[in-house]
Amino acid sequence: MKRNFLMGAAALAALATLSACGGKKEEETAAPAATEEAAAPAETPAAADTPAAAAAPAGGAVTYASFTGDAAAGEKVFAACRTCHVFDEGVNRVGPSLHKVVGRKSGSVPGFNYSDANKNSGVTWTPDVLFDYLKDPKGFMPGTKMAFPGVKDDQKRADLVAYLEAQSK
Repeated sequence: MKRNFLMGAAALAALATLSACGGKKEEETAAPAATEEAAAPAETPAAADTPAAAAAPAGGAVTYASFTGDAAAGEKVFAACRTCHVFDEGVNRVGPSLHKVVGRKSGSVPGFNYSDANKNSGVTWTPDVLFDYLKDPKGFMPGTKMAFPGVKDDQKRADLVAYLEAQSK
């Protein structure tokens, strides 16, 4: 059986990550000296045994329906969104109000200055569309003004969409 080495938490933290709305990478630093725990080989599940692999339908595409979203966990993910968005009706910040966002047409919040890409997209914010959009907003909708780099972790993104759904009722 193939054995993999797990990187210590400190080494993982040192890897470049994206900041909430700036899209900038954190400064990369050299990994600290390995601890005994980090240096010890550990069993890791086979790729097919991981939650993401189990959730992926045949063909490798990951969809919102592949996950059970947890709105309470999604509220924690939404913390990164609060800088720009609120759920209060008619309250726009850097981003538009997310009041009843699920089921709403893109570019339709009164008083918000949307990009042409967003206004003219024809998108309706369904849970499936939000799941895809929130992975990489600029990739999904080139020309959007949304600077957020996206939520790459599929489960966290599903949790975030579940939270947005709960707030849209």
